Amino acid sequence: MIHNAQLIKQGAEAKVYLAPFCQRQAIIKERFTKAYRHPTLDKKLTSRRVVQEARCLSRCQKARIDTPTVYMVDTENYLIYMEYIEGCSVREYLVTSEGQSEEAQTKVAQEIGRALGQMHNIDVVHGDLTTSNLLMRSETGGSVVLIDFGLSYVSQLIEDKAVDLYVLERAFSSTHPNTEVMFEQILKAYGESGKASKQILKKLEDVRMRGRKRSMLG
Repeated sequence: MIHNAQLIKQGAEAKVYLAPFCQRQAIIKERFTKAYRHPTLDKKLTSRRVVQEARCLSRCQKARIDTPTVYMVDTENYLIYMEYIEGCSVREYLVTSEGQSEEAQTKVAQEIGRALGQMHNIDVVHGDLTTSNLLMRSETGGSVVLIDFGLSYVSQLIEDKAVDLYVLERAFSSTHPNTEVMFEQILKAYGESGKASKQILKKLEDVRMRGRKRSMLG
């Protein structure tokens, strides 16, 4: 049990706590063990997943991409201690009256596109891009922070990066109606900041086609 911890979120892979750490509030992410797996294999895979998430976060930090700072990694107990960010998610922001204005959406879209372009430039694939995993910092006037790298990995493949964008596009279309223009602005900013963005955006068209075919067959 984590001392003085408050459970703030529970997902399929991990629990997220808010707790004091080194005289400040911190987020502590605890990955679940899987009872159906052999204990030795489970320990190895869960530890590896914790390390991979922490490495992807650190890689982003080194490239000056706004992500939570990692304070400590405890592979024995499958814990990552990281910065607590004061703010609201892009998902929450877009339903506010301010977040529905054209000007605000353009500003947020440009920030998201730039951040994703920079992340893909260093070959980090997020793996779970949704508007809930994009936070807006209160103290910096709402700059966008990428969070929850639980499914992230390092890849140079154009396809993997295109799928990353497609996952976010699906999240926008299912959660935020009438934001097609905003998503196009995200892709425009992405195209201006990504090294291989032309190839990735071209591949995104293929991924969309496959997605549409699956929907028709389903």
